Amino acid sequence: AQLMESGGGLVQPGGSLRLSCTASGHTTFNTDCMTWFRQAPGMEREVVAVIDSLGSTTYADSVKGQFTISRDNAKYILYLQMNSLKPEDTAMYYCGANVVTPPNWVCGGFGGFWGQGTQVTVSS
Repeated sequence: AQLMESGGGLVQPGGSLRLSCTASGHTTFNTDCMTWFRQAPGMEREVVAVIDSLGSTTYADSVKGQFTISRDNAKYILYLQMNSLKPEDTAMYYCGANVVTPPNWVCGGFGGFWGQGTQVTVSS
């Protein structure tokens, strides 16, 4: 099973991007807990959004109201719509399946796997 992220790039502050994560050979995608997390240089990994198999979601406080996670189970694609982007959103963004999430989030896993990431840079 593989996950491949796309859609990153350079955007000005206040702009928007939509990230996609395409699953291949991932036969349990439709039932898996899917996650977007990010990591900036020198910073710890931050889980920003998670979605369970039924579409329930949880967001980190840092992106609540700004990011939207969604999934298309028919196409095996996970999305992250990012609006009103700020320089502090600059990071490598990864999608993961069944990875560890903070306590009391709608779903999570242990171990899991993730893609290679896509870089998001917010700068003027």
